[in-house]
Amino acid sequence: MQTVFQDAESARAGAWLSVSLGGMAHTAPPACARAAGADGAAVVQPDASGGGAERVAPVLAACGAKTFFVAHLDEGIALRATLPEARIFVLHGFMPGCESIMAAYGLLPVLNDLDQVRSWQRLCMEKGSAFPASLQFDTGMSRFGLTAGDLQDRSIFDGLNLQLVMSHLACADTPDNPANAMQRNRFVEMAVGFPGVPRSLAASSGIFLGPEYHFELIRPGAALYGIAPSEGNRALKPVVSLDARIVQIRTIQPGDRVGYGLGWAASKPTRIATLGIGYADGFFRAQAGQAAVWAGQTRLAVIGRVSMDSISVDLSDAPADLKPGDVLSVLGPEQDVDTLARSAGTIGYEVLTSLGGRFHRVYLPAV
Repeated sequence: MQTVFQDAESARAGAWLSVSLGGMAHTAPPACARAAGADGAAVVQPDASGGGAERVAPVLAACGAKTFFVAHLDEGIALRATLPEARIFVLHGFMPGCESIMAAYGLLPVLNDLDQVRSWQRLCMEKGSAFPASLQFDTGMSRFGLTAGDLQDRSIFDGLNLQLVMSHLACADTPDNPANAMQRNRFVEMAVGFPGVPRSLAASSGIFLGPEYHFELIRPGAALYGIAPSEGNRALKPVVSLDARIVQIRTIQPGDRVGYGLGWAASKPTRIATLGIGYADGFFRAQAGQAAVWAGQTRLAVIGRVSMDSISVDLSDAPADLKPGDVLSVLGPEQDVDTLARSAGTIGYEVLTSLGGRFHRVYLPAV
């Protein structure tokens, strides 16, 4: 459980999301060290995975990151205000007609189809400036990027100031999946036509597949927060915790029911607590009956359905002196983001990026 900072704002808060900037400063180098010989970028969408890009990105820059990735143009514009000198790639490229805005902010589009390529070339010709950009290849994921057929006529790309060619692995979180090697081989073949242009294939999980996947640039995102690159791999330490206050405690009797649908019934007199955190904050409805919060080292089961703004917790095993206003741990030493994600049948990154904006954020300083 993190220290609750009792300034005026935190005293009003029902929950605190704590981001250890110091922990991140120690997590980023190990992630990048696994790719010795490759430069390390930082993927900071959306809003640094809920951690707040304006606070997190400068710490990553101080750790040596010179290249950053966001998904959308507006994310890039916001990050440019925080990091005026950084190289910022926008993964989705740009919407039609927005290429001049991207150039005005010094952002680098990741060009994902031939229409974007042609639009960027036209802008460069009109402005008389070779604005930098990246190309993304579709190596099998059928999501973003140019196909092998798009690359047949290489003259289409003449005049582009390419800073990077890249692709994305679909199955990097399952290291033995043969699709990883298949995509790597396709990527190498597609990149041959762009000699001298740096290459990037590995995001967080891909970094842990080994040096043959690293090329010249790696793109850690989830790994910066200590999220496990694959099941059972705890190579990095978590840097985010979440604590929530008890709003109310009551004792219910046998047969009394809890929550929407009245699906959970007490079999004995039961103390229950209501916490002010719900699916609007990223605590998913699928976690009903599966998830838990913690009072110290004591696991407290979530009972009944998850509401928009609240959850109910069984206090049968909790210390008897718990009272409204006391703090329980949602993410912390006893339960990391991957463990919480499993209770919803999802992944830690989805949980992390879903944590709501209503939490009071506490930034533990980098030292």
